[in-house]
Amino acid sequence: MDGLDLQEHGHRRLNPLTGEWVVVSPDRLRRPWRGQILPSETAQLKPYDPDCYLCPGNQRAGGVTNPVYRRTLLFDNDYPALSSTQQAGSHNVEDLFVARSERALCKVLCFSPRHDWTIPIMPDEDVENVVREWLRICSELSAIDWVNYVQIFENKGSMMGCSNPHPHCQIWATETFPDAPAREQARQADYLESHDQCLLCRYVARETELAERLVFETAEFAVVVPFWAIWPFEALVVPRRHCPDLQGLDSSQLADLAHVWKLLTIRYDNLFESSLPYCMGFHQAPCDGREHPEWHLHGHFYPPVLRSATIRKYMVGYEMLGEPQRDFTPEEAAKRLRALDCRHFSAR
Repeated sequence: MDGLDLQEHGHRRLNPLTGEWVVVSPDRLRRPWRGQILPSETAQLKPYDPDCYLCPGNQRAGGVTNPVYRRTLLFDNDYPALSSTQQAGSHNVEDLFVARSERALCKVLCFSPRHDWTIPIMPDEDVENVVREWLRICSELSAIDWVNYVQIFENKGSMMGCSNPHPHCQIWATETFPDAPAREQARQADYLESHDQCLLCRYVARETELAERLVFETAEFAVVVPFWAIWPFEALVVPRRHCPDLQGLDSSQLADLAHVWKLLTIRYDNLFESSLPYCMGFHQAPCDGREHPEWHLHGHFYPPVLRSATIRKYMVGYEMLGEPQRDFTPEEAAKRLRALDCRHFSAR
């Protein structure tokens, strides 16, 4: 990159996990901008909401009454996007109109009985309990003979499509390996073959050495704003030790992952001094009965922030029609996240 200043000159960055490119335009930060400021969605929430279908003892949308749970609650989604009883079938007209059936188990995991809590303000032991529940659920679902992939994801905030502020995530166990992790698998396999080492093992080692995009690190994990980030405050959570999936994490790593999840989301909330929406999910090796030495577990976090704590943005224009484009560099985003207090703003 001789003669190219990554903080001043427009350029494209390659995501080695997917082979996709993102346009970075740091000089566009000089433009004037008046962004939309949104109030905190959780500011007025109470510990219990009689109208919430996820609170203890309340009736869910499908008519089932929740138990009076004390920690977490796992249940089958009352209105699943995909069904485990779907009959096998396909549709193909001239290879132009192609469809096929898909089976899945769609679960919902409530993090806490407290309606007003989010991960950044939950007690440490409760966050760790959620992570340990992930491991238990993944182990059970991956043992089902037709399940080939288990995806854990959280949509926080109505902006990210979450219909209920009660803290929860979803777990989908699908018959087919989804496109996004499948693309990452192909790239990780290519890197392993070409370099005789794991892509993310090498990447996280280099990021911690450089420290330009490193937000923070713990004994077991590193949190970085990836070099190829599309969302300005996007973060990648990566185990420092090679591990293909959640089931490969030991007890200390599970505890550390809970700690990392809380610390990162505290920083997100401190950007706005309000409860920041985000989409989060962990990508792991498929549970197809094969060995996957190329796979390295990692988590993606996507908060919809453009470049400051008062601006949020969806992809439009060239981002939709050409390739993703961003003004805010990953290095500047990591710098801002590093500088934020590790204490939640509400506790100061």
